[in-house]
Amino acid sequence: MKKNLLTITLGLLLSTLTYAQNDNSKKDKELKETEPDQEIVYDSYNKWSIEIEAGQSKGTKPYAVGYYYSNPNKHFAFEFNHFAIAGRYMISPTFGVRTKVAYDNLSNLSGSESLPFEMEQIQASFEGVVNTVRLFNIEEKAGRFGLLVHLGFQGAQMTPKMGVNEGRHEFNVGLVGGFTPQFRVFKNVSVFADFTINSNVRQHFNWDGSYSEPNNNLTGSMYSTSLGLSISFGSEKIHGDWAIIEDKKSKEMRELEARIGDIETLMNDTDKDGVPDYLDQENNSIAGVAVDTKGRMVDLNNNGVPDELEKYVDKSVTNNISNNKAEISNGMLLQLINDGYIAAYFDTDKRVPTTASTDNIGFILNYLRSNPTKSVDIIGYADAIGKSNYNTKLSNDRAENVKTILMKAGIDGSRLNIVGNGIDDSVDRNSEYARRLVRKVVFKVK
Repeated sequence: MKKNLLTITLGLLLSTLTYAQNDNSKKDKELKETEPDQEIVYDSYNKWSIEIEAGQSKGTKPYAVGYYYSNPNKHFAFEFNHFAIAGRYMISPTFGVRTKVAYDNLSNLSGSESLPFEMEQIQASFEGVVNTVRLFNIEEKAGRFGLLVHLGFQGAQMTPKMGVNEGRHEFNVGLVGGFTPQFRVFKNVSVFADFTINSNVRQHFNWDGSYSEPNNNLTGSMYSTSLGLSISFGSEKIHGDWAIIEDKKSKEMRELEARIGDIETLMNDTDKDGVPDYLDQENNSIAGVAVDTKGRMVDLNNNGVPDELEKYVDKSVTNNISNNKAEISNGMLLQLINDGYIAAYFDTDKRVPTTASTDNIGFILNYLRSNPTKSVDIIGYADAIGKSNYNTKLSNDRAENVKTILMKAGIDGSRLNIVGNGIDDSVDRNSEYARRLVRKVVFKVK
């Protein structure tokens, strides 16, 4: 009988673990490929779980004279005589309830000098469960480990299987409690060891099957030690015993802070022209130069030179001869180009300049037409997202496309030199708005 029960229970444990492993293998693949021991955070969790266990139970008292369970001739004696299955529901992340059905078969151990006996007990219990790891807020330190404490009421039927009282039934009630260390194997599967003490407050049978007088109300106790498997059920991502549940107000505050941070980022003004970056189509306007509502330097006469610069040049050379004025103007334009104020910008992974960059390319076109002896390096850049080799080619393609635009506008290709400088990592790679400033082509007049 005991061998058959042991075989069936071990078979259930093995088949359940195999099923759980196959069912969770895809879900756990991503977890194992990243950081297997990293605590996972979810806003919801599986509340239901089933627990299967097998181990040893031992009645400690009462026994009649000549009967006992232990074998004094052995330091360690173990046999599988306890089998149980339970269903658990977590009402909250910390507290839950559990119902359990257990079968125990107590007899004198092989080699023991005890008189022979065999007592069968079938027990049902209802218990409250506390997740102590969450109760004491040590989830992060515990990692995959957990500890449950359970306490409640139990009712049992005792039936001697041999002796003068063989087949006679007695129903008892009492208390049951214990603790359960756990270790999470997969997201929804854990293994555990359980230590439980049962106390019958009303009992007339001794564990050996002898019966006391009706007016002698015995108290009996038994403890069990077992190993088991816990599997959670539901549509969520993780076993409830390990899910970290955020306070609703804390979550709302974190989301609000994130939105405020996004607004602050949107309101950044990189070139200090009074136009926020998210509206600014020309993020490199010169300080002090008037811009329109889209952040573009004002050029009412469409000659490729911002009106403020033209006014500055005219004011600086009011009393000079026209040739000297032309020299100063050309010097200002040359500095404007070589210092990178004139640039063509690109969207992420694009090789064609943005529409807003047309004016700046037109500025270079006008300069080259006005200075036919000059040539220019067209220098391409990419942001820090992506592989280096890919970005080097991307920067070269961007410069090549700008060269093609200028050639189609009438500039001889021999005056245009392509340089692919690859990644510009001078800005924060985690800021999309900052990366916009380095996806560009700049010019160097020679």
